[in-house]
Amino acid sequence: MTDPGQPGEKRPGARRVPTPADVLAAAQSAVDAAQTAAGQALEAAQLTAGQAFDAAVRLPPASAQLAAQLPDVLENLSSAIDRLNATIDRLDRTLALADPAFAAYDRLLPRLEAMIALGEDLFGALARLPGVGRLGRMAGLTAAESAEAEPEPKKRPRRRS
Repeated sequence: MTDPGQPGEKRPGARRVPTPADVLAAAQSAVDAAQTAAGQALEAAQLTAGQAFDAAVRLPPASAQLAAQLPDVLENLSSAIDRLNATIDRLDRTLALADPAFAAYDRLLPRLEAMIALGEDLFGALARLPGVGRLGRMAGLTAAESAEAEPEPKKRPRRRS
C-alpha cells in the first residue's frame, strides 16, 4: 500500500497546490490581458478624440455657440424641474387638506339636486292652477312682457247642434 500523503499521488477530489511556475504563468497571463485591455482603451480614446476634433473643426459657429450655451440651458432646466416638483408637492398637500371638503360636497350635491328638482316640480304644479298667472302678474312676480309674449289660446265657440 502507498501512503496517501506522498507527493505526486493523484486522488479523486484532492486539491492540487499550484507550483511557483503555475503562479508565475497566471500572473504573466493577467499582465498580458491588462496590457491588451489598456491598449484597446487607448486606441478607442484616440479614435474618439480624433472624431471629436473633426466634428469641432467642421462645426458651424452658430452650433458652437449653442453648444457653449448648453450648460446654462441644462442648469435652467434643472431649476425649472425643481420648482415644478415643489409646486406639485404644494398642490398635493393642498388637495390632501381639501379632501374632506370634497367628500362633503359629494354627499351634499345629490341632496341639493333633489331639492332643486322638488322646487321645479312645485312651481310647475302651481303654474297649472287656474288664476296663479294673473295673481303673479298683479303681485309683480312675473314680468308683463312674458305674459304678452305668451298669449293665452282663444277659446273657440261651441257649436250647438
